[in-house]
Formats: sequence, structure tokens, C-alpha cells
Amino acid sequence: MAWFGHEEPADAAEAPTGEISAEALARIIAEADGTAAAADASDPDVDLVAAPGDLERALSDRQALIQLCLYALDRARSSGVVERLEHGLADIGVTALRAEGERFDPSRHEAGGAVPTDDPELEGVVAETEVVGFADQDRLLRAPIVTVYAKRAQ
Repeated sequence: MAWFGHEEPADAAEAPTGEISAEALARIIAEADGTAAAADASDPDVDLVAAPGDLERALSDRQALIQLCLYALDRARSSGVVERLEHGLADIGVTALRAEGERFDPSRHEAGGAVPTDDPELEGVVAETEVVGFADQDRLLRAPIVTVYAKRAQ
């Protein structure tokens, strides 16, 4: 009897109806999850030399995927989805930038608004991050948009 496009081996025909031998089951699982070809990966004759342009293509693909994740983050409505995307990005070296409590730095932050304050120590300090920024290692991908404490007009 054929299933999944395979013919049953002779030993499976001898098994009682509805039962599959352990060996046949192991082979089915290996074929389904792709581990059947895993033995080839350990073959010492496998050429591990990258083709010209592979590194550039991989880096370009990485940047495209990072941008896609940032796009998805901006549109995510679920805090769980946001958390998972940020965690996944952090795993590859892309960190979220939240600037609350930092001194405003126009080279690292984008001002989105101001909050009046009478406290001179708070003047020029980031009160809130409106839009999270991101950095890939030390390279700024997107500056966080922040609200900054400003001296109250008299």
C-alpha cells in the first residue's frame, strides 16, 4: 500500500493492519523533518568554501530582514508580538533604544515634543520615548523619537 508517495517495504506488509514497524516509523520521521539527509552534512568531502558574493548577499539579506522586522514592530498591536520581535532582533545584535532619563543628545535622539518643568535638573532630560529607536551593534538604525523636559515659559 502506498502512502505519502512511498511504497511500503516488504517487512511493513507483514505487520498487523494499522501498525508500522519502528524502523519504518524512524525512516518516515527522518524523511519528514529532513534529518535523513543530515548524514551528508558530516561528509568530509563537502565543499565549505563560499562562492564569491555570498557574504555580501548574506549581509544584504540580513539588513532587509532587520528592516522588515522594524516595519512589523511599528505596526504590531500585541505587546507579546512586540516583545518577541525585539527579543529576536536582540539575539542578532539589534537593540531597542529607549532613552527615558538620559540627557537629550541630538546626534542620538530625535525630539518629538517637550514637557514643561520647573525643575532645572530635569531640563534637557528625556521624559518619554515616543517611538523606540534601534541600533545594530554600534550603528544607529533609527533614532528614538523622544519628549524632552524643557524649562516652563514664565
